[in-house]
Amino acid sequence: MYFIAIYPSQKIIDAVKVFQKDLASNFNNSKALKNDAHITLLPPFERELTMENDIHVAFDKIDTDISPFEVELNGFGSFPNPNSPVLFVQPEENESLKHLFLNIKEVFTFNKRSFNPHMTIGYRDLSFENYLKAWEIYREKEFKTKFTVDKISLLRHDRKWIPIAEKKLSGK
Repeated sequence: MYFIAIYPSQKIIDAVKVFQKDLASNFNNSKALKNDAHITLLPPFERELTMENDIHVAFDKIDTDISPFEVELNGFGSFPNPNSPVLFVQPEENESLKHLFLNIKEVFTFNKRSFNPHMTIGYRDLSFENYLKAWEIYREKEFKTKFTVDKISLLRHDRKWIPIAEKKLSGK
């Protein structure tokens, strides 16, 4: 399994971890604790390890000739799917982030999903009942910060997600 993401600073990763720990302690939701806070640009996809070189070649083809940009995080959002609800930190609308996603989609054409940028704090083992209880709290909770996006990361799953390549935004 592979995916492409952007990561905030360690300070923001640590701040988001507090929300993940709250959901684990108070809402029986521990799965999100396994991952550091990030915004997914290309959702996880499966390829044989023997194809990894091809994935690197494709990753290198992504147009990152855009200037580094800021992403503002502002409050929380959710995907209220009864079978698989998700709670997340909500980024503000961001044209540069959309542009970066479209550049990735040009190379990795098999991705047919729409782009809903978010930083997950609760999912997978979050029951719908616990989601509703948590959402009552998080819908009004304030959290504001921002970070600079200056690179994208390619990760491979090997018992956990491991960064295997990164590409800087060149801003030429």
